[in-house]
Amino acid sequence: MKRMAVCAAAAAVLVAAPAGEALAKLRYSATITRTTYGIPHIEARDWRGVGYGVAYAYAEDNLCLLAEEFATVAGERSRFWGPEAKAVLGFEEVDNLSSDVFFRAVIDLPALRKGAETALSPRARDLMAGYVAGYNRFLKDAGTDGIPAECRGKPWVRPITDDDMLRLNEKQMLLASSLNLAPAIANAAPPGAPAPKVAITMPDPKELGIGSNGWAFGGDVTTDGRGLLVGNPHFPWKGPSRFWQMHVKGPKGYEVMGVGLAGTPLPTLGFNKDIAWTHTVTEARHFTLYQLALDPADPTRYMVDGKPETMTPLAVTVPMPEGTPAVTRTLYTTRWGPIFVIPSRGITWGAQSAFALKDANRGNQRGIETWLRIGEAKNVGEIRAAVSETLGIPWVNTIAADRFGDALHADVTAVPNVTAEKVKACATPISGLFAELAILLDGSKSACDWDVAPGTPVPGLMPASDQAATTVKTWLTNSNDSYWVSNPAMPHRELSPILGEYATTLTLRTRSNFTETAALVAGGKIDHARAEAHAFANKSLAATMVLPKLMTLCAGAQDAAARGCAVLAKWDGRFEKESRGARLFRAFWPAAAQIKGLWAVPFDPADPVDTPRDIMTEGETGAKLLAALERTVTTLEDQGIALDSEWGSEQLVMAGNEAIPIHGGPGGLGILNMQESERAASGKLIPRHGTSYIQVVGFDDKGPVADAILSYSQSTNPASPHAYDQTRAYAAKKWHRLPFSAKAIAAETIGKPKRIAE
Repeated sequence: MKRMAVCAAAAAVLVAAPAGEALAKLRYSATITRTTYGIPHIEARDWRGVGYGVAYAYAEDNLCLLAEEFATVAGERSRFWGPEAKAVLGFEEVDNLSSDVFFRAVIDLPALRKGAETALSPRARDLMAGYVAGYNRFLKDAGTDGIPAECRGKPWVRPITDDDMLRLNEKQMLLASSLNLAPAIANAAPPGAPAPKVAITMPDPKELGIGSNGWAFGGDVTTDGRGLLVGNPHFPWKGPSRFWQMHVKGPKGYEVMGVGLAGTPLPTLGFNKDIAWTHTVTEARHFTLYQLALDPADPTRYMVDGKPETMTPLAVTVPMPEGTPAVTRTLYTTRWGPIFVIPSRGITWGAQSAFALKDANRGNQRGIETWLRIGEAKNVGEIRAAVSETLGIPWVNTIAADRFGDALHADVTAVPNVTAEKVKACATPISGLFAELAILLDGSKSACDWDVAPGTPVPGLMPASDQAATTVKTWLTNSNDSYWVSNPAMPHRELSPILGEYATTLTLRTRSNFTETAALVAGGKIDHARAEAHAFANKSLAATMVLPKLMTLCAGAQDAAARGCAVLAKWDGRFEKESRGARLFRAFWPAAAQIKGLWAVPFDPADPVDTPRDIMTEGETGAKLLAALERTVTTLEDQGIALDSEWGSEQLVMAGNEAIPIHGGPGGLGILNMQESERAASGKLIPRHGTSYIQVVGFDDKGPVADAILSYSQSTNPASPHAYDQTRAYAAKKWHRLPFSAKAIAAETIGKPKRIAE
């Protein structure tokens, strides 16, 4: 891909759109119109112009965030913020040195540059080149005074190149796979080397700071016989994985409104005039682990089929702050991928064995084209074809509905082609220890490599025909559990274990989803109003299941437990702003849920929605429940937290001196409107990740009918009028009918459209 260096002298802001021959000579041009809540509507005649306009508008709202992200993927955090400081990498905090080593080691720029010529379609290349130009154009136009105070004058705010976009795209592909093992890869060293100085963990995929709910309702259950989609992704409230709204009108009739993450040149979740789609993080595993048998004479050599192979060393040098010498580490990679260590899990590099990781999303440059095709789709069949033929979706389910009344759930992603038979044949003596987290295979056998199926875009990927996809006229939903059940009336047949667990206990959030959705459908045909109330009901399934019997225990409660019982007896079982008792139950339930023998009726795969159930209240179990309640009450009171305070006074966002109450609560309590919060120094709960971009999309004769809220608002610049405006709307459950038509956009336009070109 040719480097698109921006020539500042050639750039010129257009007061009016150029015409004729002048327009034809422009390399980049776009028009940006802002409407309510600062939502940009970007119009361009070609894909370069689309990327150009999207980047410019995004930088207007989130320059500091995006500039920091480009420094991160370039492996420059230690240089600018110090090696020991931490920042969110993907969804978890990681020290800067580990982050830098990971990106400098794992991101293979020469391979990505080469891949861009073949894996990226011409229009995807144009989009990314336009994004580079648009970002750099904003920096030039902003000058020093136009840069937000938070990053004004910082050396890491700089023009970008094509390489920055390649790095950022690679990072997004790895978000829910090997990126979460960055410290484990960056700190791997042969036996005898100093032990890592940072904590290294293997996060549970179900505990990552991401999740989602998605519903596709078909024509059989909607009031108008057309499809209706509800999207409710649960993504971080801070950092580069925040969503940002946009409406893009490009060449050949492309017109999509929705959201994307930082650096995304087009909507990756949204709708056009005929279809709407959302994504939920899949339970499928997008990498495999390999246990290596080492050469006793050399721990950097490993055996495959009885023959030794030498690991490939890679010296990684990370620049430090001025005046401090650079840090160099040597990492090692194998045919199975990089070596990694997690001592707390028993994953070490010893004299006899080591572990490597092979990621199906490394080098995945197909995603942009996949989302372009989804945005062009006219029905859910074309969406299914897009995800199946490209295998470019990295780590999310695709849930969609169309104007013709069809609903789709496709758990089709870039996943290793590993069958159940291979998992069994290639198991090592310790594979069972990792079964819930990853697939561990025997790296001493070449036969344990991924199978190659004909027709896949990359050898070793599982073909879509072996993954799960369903189209119906009724309804389908997903809340991050596996493909096994997306409608309890039609469980899927069992597939490879790499695609997720089968016939195992569902999470409370998934069970709540199925319970509440069945009740919604049973209550009559579904329209926008009923769907919106469904998304924000804020019921806790855990409370529904537990409170009645817990109250019987309360008859014998004393002291602290009695005070807790009195509060819970008056609680409405919801996590609304006005709910009193929610803070107490939020603290109580995680401890109570761990009590062994809690449920009288165990899990039954024939009844996954309603089992396990019925808490035990007699004997030792009942005593443990009251003891857990007593400890919870005492802890909260010691922290100065009122047991009966309103939930909105406990979970909130500060907009300057203004406290904005936030409804919703933890998914582990069976709450669909999920908000996972962290306790601040003030004692208040601040949302960390949860409900972010919520959209309810249907169709009329003219086009899409979409209501939406972006819970944390468009801009991360505190000085922007759009830093908290939608957060207030979310707090009030005030939906916004998105302007899609030219007439609707004109009615909501803020200021004058901005035309940029060069």
